[in-house]
Amino acid sequence: MVTGARARKPTMDDIAARAGVSRTLVSFVLRGKAGAGEQTRQRVLQIADELGYRPDAAAQLLARGRSRTLGVLIDVEQPFHAQLVTRIYPIAKTVGYEVLLSASAPGRDEIAAIESLIGHRCEGLILLGPGSDQSYLEELEQRAVVVVVGKPAPPSAFDSVRSADDSGIRQSVQHLVELGHRAIHHIGGGAESSAAVRRDAYIDAMHAHGLDECVRVIDGAHDEASGAAAGRRMLDEGTLPTAVLAGNDRCALGLMDSLDRAGVLVPEDVSIVGYDDSDIARLSRIDLTTVRQNVDGLAENAVAFAVARLEDDELRATEIVVEPHLVVRGSTGPVRTEVRARQR
Repeated sequence: MVTGARARKPTMDDIAARAGVSRTLVSFVLRGKAGAGEQTRQRVLQIADELGYRPDAAAQLLARGRSRTLGVLIDVEQPFHAQLVTRIYPIAKTVGYEVLLSASAPGRDEIAAIESLIGHRCEGLILLGPGSDQSYLEELEQRAVVVVVGKPAPPSAFDSVRSADDSGIRQSVQHLVELGHRAIHHIGGGAESSAAVRRDAYIDAMHAHGLDECVRVIDGAHDEASGAAAGRRMLDEGTLPTAVLAGNDRCALGLMDSLDRAGVLVPEDVSIVGYDDSDIARLSRIDLTTVRQNVDGLAENAVAFAVARLEDDELRATEIVVEPHLVVRGSTGPVRTEVRARQR
């Protein structure tokens, strides 16, 4: 699925038409290359100024020598980002680009991590699940080519690639309903970039199955501590749901641990679904049913967007949505007729 386009701005074609020269010659002038006489060069620069043409950061880099480096922002606490980076490296290498990583982490905020990439002269930035607001990202686009991965974005100056999280959640709810579950709870992802989409998709899917009275969203985050806290909260309430849709795999793991410590069996007492299909989800002791994001599709499109924009800064900004799919494992099973919280 492809949507979005950025607002019209003056282009090199506009300058060429007014100056009566070719677009190629305009490109040479704006990038400081030889090929135009001094009079022509001055006329092109004057017209560019009159039209309000602002060269893209990529063109500025070309003028002073290209680094051919893509900077990638990651959250050091999210295993799924490691999966993406593992694919971004070889894809970038095949098209002649190096990759530089910068991580947000406890004690180092996201903007500091991004500015570090800019400081190292990265031509393009691939931001994995950024939490920064739209205005900062649009300002950032004036200094480098920006591709956002995993965050829904309105039509803007930068490209974006994300999973169809609504589809992944619908598949999860459908799977649980087919197993006979009705009391299906969802642990939210807090301020994480994909959390709102997943929460809304859960509510919509429950509504579609006529389960409005069973809808419950428990506030959380995409980490183990949040899943464990949600599990303890459910246990304290005395009656467990028959199934839980966790915000991601890390949250699901924390939930599984808290239920196991209380003697609650998965999936016999409670079925659990995660999101991301991280490496640990596939271990036999975990065996987590989860939504697998298309890592190859996300990485390939992110790199392709960055490289294409660096080669032609007048391309239309685009969003690509990549379809995920549910992987059924041993953490989900048929509903039991009565499920009660066990005493800890």
